[in-house]
Formats: sequence, C-alpha cells, structure tokens
Amino acid sequence: MQFVDTVMAGHVSSKDLAGLAIATAIYHPVFLLMLGILIALGSIIAQLFGARKPAEIVTNVIQGLWLSQVLALVSILILSNSEPILHFMGYEAKVIQVAGDYLKALCWGMPAVYAYIVLRMFNEGLSITRPNMYFSLIGLAINILGNYTLMFGHFGFPALGAVGAGWTTSMVHWVMFSVMLAFCLKGSLFKSYRKFLYFSGPVWLHLREILRIGLPNGFSFAAEVGMFAMVSLLMGTFGVSAIAGHQIAINVASLTFMIPMGLSIAITIRVGQAKGRDNCIEARYIGYAGILLCIIVMAVSASIFVIVPEMIVGLYTKDLQVQTLAIQLLYMAAIFQLSDGMQVGALGALRGLKDTKIPLVANIAAYWGLGLPLAYLVGIHFNVGPTGMWVGLITGLSTAAVFHSWRFRILTNRLLILPSSRKFT
Repeated sequence: MQFVDTVMAGHVSSKDLAGLAIATAIYHPVFLLMLGILIALGSIIAQLFGARKPAEIVTNVIQGLWLSQVLALVSILILSNSEPILHFMGYEAKVIQVAGDYLKALCWGMPAVYAYIVLRMFNEGLSITRPNMYFSLIGLAINILGNYTLMFGHFGFPALGAVGAGWTTSMVHWVMFSVMLAFCLKGSLFKSYRKFLYFSGPVWLHLREILRIGLPNGFSFAAEVGMFAMVSLLMGTFGVSAIAGHQIAINVASLTFMIPMGLSIAITIRVGQAKGRDNCIEARYIGYAGILLCIIVMAVSASIFVIVPEMIVGLYTKDLQVQTLAIQLLYMAAIFQLSDGMQVGALGALRGLKDTKIPLVANIAAYWGLGLPLAYLVGIHFNVGPTGMWVGLITGLSTAAVFHSWRFRILTNRLLILPSSRKFT
C-alpha cells in the first residue's frame, strides 16, 4: 500500500511526493515502535500454542486489544502534532502542509490498524497466515481505488493529492479490522478458543509480560527505521529532487523488505512453537533455515535492482533529475539487501526465544552509534551527497546482521547444553 501511495503521489507532483516522503519518515518510526510492541504477542501466543494452553492465549489476545488502543492514542498525539518539527527542519511551506495533513488523515485509522495487528498475531501464533494475506489484498484493492478517487479527484470528489492517500489508508485500516474481527468471531478454526472468550478489563500481570518482550522489540524496530527516517529528513538539505529520489529508492527497498519481514514473523512463530514444546534442536534448525531463506530472497531482489533500475524508477516519475539519483541509490540499496534480510531473519529467531533486550542494545549501537553518524559524516560533512549518506545505512544494517546471527547461535548453544534453561540474558 505504501508502494502504491508513493507511485501515485509521484504522478501528482514532486512536492506531493516530497511531502509524502517527509510524512512517512515521521510516521514509520512511530508505527513500527507500536508494531514491534504488539508483535511480541506472536511469540507469546506461539509458545502457549506449543504448550497447549488455549485459555491463556485468549486472555493475552484480550489484553493485547486493550494495549493496542493505548498505543493508538499515543500515536495520534505524536503524529497530529508533528508540524513544528518540520518547520524547525526548514522545509518548504507546501511540503510541510502536505506532510502535516497526510499525518492527520492517517491518525483516524490508528485504533483500527493496531487492533488488527493483535488479531493478526492471534492468527499467526496458531500458524494461520492466509487470512491476513487475503485481507491485505482486499485492502490493497481498496487502497488503489481510494487513491484514484481522492488523490486525483474522480467520481465527484475533490483532488486532495498525497493527503488523499492518507484518508484512503485510514479507511482501509477500518475495513481490514472489521473483516478480521468477523473472521475470528465466526470462523470454525477458532471454535475451541471462543469458549474461553469473556469480557475482561486490563490486567497488569499480562500487560507486563507483553511489554517486557514488546518494548525492547518495538524500540529495536524504531532504532532501525529511525536511522532511515533521520537520513530522509537530512536528505532535505539537498533539495526537493534529492528527497524525491531518496523516497523512490527507499520505497522500492521497503517493498522488497516486506518479504523477509513476513518470513521473520513466521520464524518467530515457528521457533516459539518449538520452544513451547521444549524442542530446542528444532528451534535452532528453524532459526537457521529461516535466516538463510531471508538472505536468498533478498539476493533475488538485489539482482533485480541491478539489472532493471531504469524500469523500476520509471514507474514513479518522469523527472530526469529525480530518476538519475534514484537509480544511483537503487544500486546502493542492492548492496544492503543481503544484510537487511539477514538481520531481520535473525531478529525474528531471537524474538521466538523471547530475547529482545540485548538485540535492542545492538540495534542502537549499530544504527545510531555507527550508521547514522557515518551517514552524516560521509554525506554532509565530506559533501559526498545522498549516495554518501547511504554508506551509513549499509554499515548499520551489516553490523546488526552479524550481531543478531551471532547472538542466536550463542543462545541456541546454551539451550542445547542446558535445555531446561528459560532465561536468556
């Protein structure tokens, strides 16, 4: 959906594309922080499923729904008050207006998308993954039609440009949540779980467990995407064309990243289920197989970036200056594809073991201690430009990939030696 928004915004104007780029640079760290917290439910439910504790699974889902609405409120407060940051960064007034209005439109969908994530984790913790795929495809179809209507002003609606994409996204979130909720309440797959369904207020005991795993995981996500967001914001110092070219390359890389991201969640579930059964050999095998699969997938996408960059960039814009920079950055993106796949796969394997605190420290060190300073130093201080800033992205991702894989090896070695151990510190 973000890919569609970006492509269609590129055909409105460069300023709409730049406004969307700045808005997503602010939105993604906030959203992925909350997503990371809620994804912790996946590992919790997977381990409970492996241990055959259906009543506790339902209890955690209910508590996750309470937590999702608190996180939605926090997100709305942040996103709806972000314009002062953009003014401080010195962007053009038109770009700030587009970005601010887009973020305010997105806020209306926050309660729905976070509740949807909880129900998605419930499904995926039980190894039920197809419904999310189907509902996402429905959402994508609605997103394309809604963007066509609201961005370009068809069927009697005003042309809202990139802001129309924000309104469409919020609508899609509510549709997807409604369909997923109906599926969980009526689907035969959940008949044995519905008998444990009851109304319950927030219970700190369960919320604390979700937050214990989820907060470090969420901040790990935010640390990575925060580095990308800061680079996007700093890219504004090179002008609107640089922002647009960077946004195209980041959007393409983000699209291909969704495949190993999905595999990472699958790795979390499968490792968690094996750990719930106390089968540590299987957990280790699944983790390594998953990491390797992520690397293979990203090797394919890297090859595509190198072979047909002009064709990819041509989908977004006809502006020759923007195209030239975007193609250069796609070559850079091809380099970090393997590292990106490796790090997200290993992070998923660690999450399946409920290990999130040490990976958070590693991500902060890799992305903010090394990657971002290097991006600023090479790109701005030494005046290499946008491609120089991407050197920092590559370095940060590669460092995180090596550490997370090494950490998974240490923990699984420890489990095989002491299979009764349940602490990973």
